[in-house]
Amino acid sequence: MRAIEKAAIDSGAVTGLELMERAGRGVVEAILAEWPELARGAGAGGPSAPRTPRGHLHQGEEGILRAVVLCGPGNNGGDGFVVARLLKDRGWEVEVFLYGDPDKLPPDAKANYARWCGMGEVRPFAQAPRFSHEADLYVDALFGTGLTRPLAGAVFDWAADRTCDHDLQSRTVAVDIPSGLCSDSGRELARGAETVLAGLTVTFHSRKLGHVLKWGPYKCGKVVVKDIGLPREPKDAARLVEGPFGCRSLGKADLAHKYTHGHALILSGAPGHGGAARLAARGALRIGAGLVTVGCPPEALAENAARLDAVMLRPVHDAEALGHILKDARMGALGLGPGLGLGEREAGLVAAALAAGRATVLDADALTLIAREKALFAALHEGCVLTPHGGEFARLFPDLAERLEASASEGPAFSKVDAAREAAARAGCVVLFKGPDTVIAAPNGRCAVNAAVYERAAPWLATAGAGDVLAGFIVGLMARGFSPFDAAATAAWLHVECARDFGPGLIAEDLPEALPGVFRNLGL
Repeated sequence: MRAIEKAAIDSGAVTGLELMERAGRGVVEAILAEWPELARGAGAGGPSAPRTPRGHLHQGEEGILRAVVLCGPGNNGGDGFVVARLLKDRGWEVEVFLYGDPDKLPPDAKANYARWCGMGEVRPFAQAPRFSHEADLYVDALFGTGLTRPLAGAVFDWAADRTCDHDLQSRTVAVDIPSGLCSDSGRELARGAETVLAGLTVTFHSRKLGHVLKWGPYKCGKVVVKDIGLPREPKDAARLVEGPFGCRSLGKADLAHKYTHGHALILSGAPGHGGAARLAARGALRIGAGLVTVGCPPEALAENAARLDAVMLRPVHDAEALGHILKDARMGALGLGPGLGLGEREAGLVAAALAAGRATVLDADALTLIAREKALFAALHEGCVLTPHGGEFARLFPDLAERLEASASEGPAFSKVDAAREAAARAGCVVLFKGPDTVIAAPNGRCAVNAAVYERAAPWLATAGAGDVLAGFIVGLMARGFSPFDAAATAAWLHVECARDFGPGLIAEDLPEALPGVFRNLGL
């Protein structure tokens, strides 16, 4: 953001002061849009307005709305002075408290400090209220996206005292990001450190990684993005996947046949353990692979045949049998891991699959085998996608997982994006690091974040087998010719959309069946 803002200012398109004015105006617009009763109530006068239920904003005893604006020592504080001035213009009673020395404010922030001083008082931060009954609204303009150290001193004490009053979060608006939260990682700076909790966070230009990674969604409340007239990010920036990434390629050609859309092979485990592979196969078929085959031990054929119709079956006794199947060049993508098993046969299958050099998704048991055997890890290639959850990631990349869990004493803190990028570079293939903040990273540093948070939250995805379906989605897309990165990012987005389309009560079997509705909504 600093680079984008500097480029815009240097070009003469806008001044820093104008950007600050736009930001403050955006915050006030977001406040009034979130709580439209405030636009009607401010300055209304008359008898006392009735108190609203706990957790909601209310008017003061004389019908005048009261805001407490906390300004910090940088440009975030400058945004706060603008917010204070604009609320005052609307008839609010506004109190402003400054943390820091006004003489050391940056030039644009100092200019807005002076403007506010022409309207009202700036009081020492130590006198700032900190409880819900003392104000209708708190504006946190203390520290923005540039914070690199934990909260300390009076600001730490202020944030710590507020944790006892749960009503405060819904009455607090954070400018850009809640103070104390690392905008690059969504992590608290220093273990156990206090951060401001916000009910509404207003940021500018676009969401930052800290809004969606780690603790961001829990600290930010609702995030509103305000356009302040800046150009878009550089192409190499980490991408937040906020739309149907890659889905434009999902349609099928009118004159195509089944092999046009690829053949996917999902390898299954022993009898009684085939359910996960069948879920993956169903996902691959529904997402558009022309043909899908489940390869299983001969003794598991009857079990799988009883549960599969459109999905074909092949006996795969061992690595040699897999090698024979892979002589068919039309077998475009492989999926290994869901319910596969952890024995010698399964390790041999993984080795044979990797040696074939085909597009390959490695999930679940396959990841555990790769973590155990260095030779398998060394055989990974650029056509692979690894799909670990947190525990599997820790087994594959223990040092990176340790860094993610270690206390962060300064920013920018090591983030899930950093971890996924380093893992992808080390493995030489795409890594899809699962979670509500799923990160997809390629060896060249390309990265996407598919965040199922805020309005895209889908907590019912936390159900057995959902990850197996996701693996199948990726295999199916790779069979259709999607690159490993595009397949992983597209599948992750569709996976969440299927869950949101179905809603609560979801089980893994429902995910593939929700795809047709999602495709219709996309106009495919």
